[in-house]
Amino acid sequence: MAIDSHLKISGSRRFTAVMAVTAVMLTGFFFTFAKRDAIVFFVIALAMGLTLYHASYSFSAAYRKFFIHRQVSGIDSHLLLVALTTILFAPVLSQGVAFGAPVTGAIAPAGVGMAFGAFLFGIGMQLGGACASGSLYTAGSGNPRMMIVLVFFCAGAFWGSLDLNWWQSLPSLPALSLAGTVGWELAVPIQLAVLGLLYFALQKYRTQEKESLSNESVRTGPCWTVLLKGPWPLIWAAISLAVLNWLTLVTAGHPWSITWGFTLWGAKVATFLGWDPATSVFWADGFASGALHQSVWHDTTSVMNVGIMIGATAAMLISRKRSAKWDRRLGPLIAAIVGGLMLGYGARLAYGCNIGAFISGAGSTSLHGWVWILCAFPGNWVGTRVRQYFQLN
Repeated sequence: MAIDSHLKISGSRRFTAVMAVTAVMLTGFFFTFAKRDAIVFFVIALAMGLTLYHASYSFSAAYRKFFIHRQVSGIDSHLLLVALTTILFAPVLSQGVAFGAPVTGAIAPAGVGMAFGAFLFGIGMQLGGACASGSLYTAGSGNPRMMIVLVFFCAGAFWGSLDLNWWQSLPSLPALSLAGTVGWELAVPIQLAVLGLLYFALQKYRTQEKESLSNESVRTGPCWTVLLKGPWPLIWAAISLAVLNWLTLVTAGHPWSITWGFTLWGAKVATFLGWDPATSVFWADGFASGALHQSVWHDTTSVMNVGIMIGATAAMLISRKRSAKWDRRLGPLIAAIVGGLMLGYGARLAYGCNIGAFISGAGSTSLHGWVWILCAFPGNWVGTRVRQYFQLN
């Protein structure tokens, strides 16, 4: 369980030291040469990385615990995160501007290809041991296996971009949102009511063991010490990530996303190896072509992805925890490769991951955000069942 194991003590101090030195060098380089706007995104992402690490904020482990142990606190925190995101997004998206600049929600079509991509992503979450945000912060905290997942996540996302045109030709609904249909005045209470019903339904299913979003049992010192060194209660993480997502929306003009950066990184490597972007409908022109011909430091998502990793590295060093133990068995290694490819390919087809499609999408009241979780959830169930064949506990 890669996303659950980053707190375990291991002997990989050398790898941790390399991660720390790399983080310091990248941060210094960035603050020296980056533009002012990019520095803002980078700082927001540092806070995201610290939040994710200190709370061990998980999607893949939360779903696994739900299926195996009937523990629902992780999913409860996801519902809270969507609710807070919706409330914070509503005033900004209803106006369409923030501080004089245009803003737009995460709204995309919901179709056959998108649904299959979300299902595939769900399986990949369990084989890879993390989601998109989880792969970033666990890799940043020095998890060697997650580095492998991340590499193949990028490869899978690039692969998906090459096939995306065919998947988009399959039956699909146009980009729809509840707010666009009934207005934000009705969309917000309707969505909050649905989230509330889901929350109470989960409580009927949960195990009798005590669970709480506040996780008071993890707090072992003064509040400021816990804030700085962790571990954080899940409710802190949900509030922090919702606020940081809102900051991303009002500064970048769009909500928090992750997997576009992985797609771009994969394409950059492919171009270096001799691939011709003109052979791809996706990369031949438009936004994708422009991003491919610019530095990754001009891409907001790429900047934030790096910032999240460095934020997690800093959180690990502050908390004085060691990186995860590297499981060198063949089964987990194959699972990391296959899971990474599924995560990347699925995310590209589904117009995003657990963050860009689900949290930011549902927070924007997009239909595709809800379709995403409805398809990714059974994918996680399948992934949970096949983990044993890869020697994953």
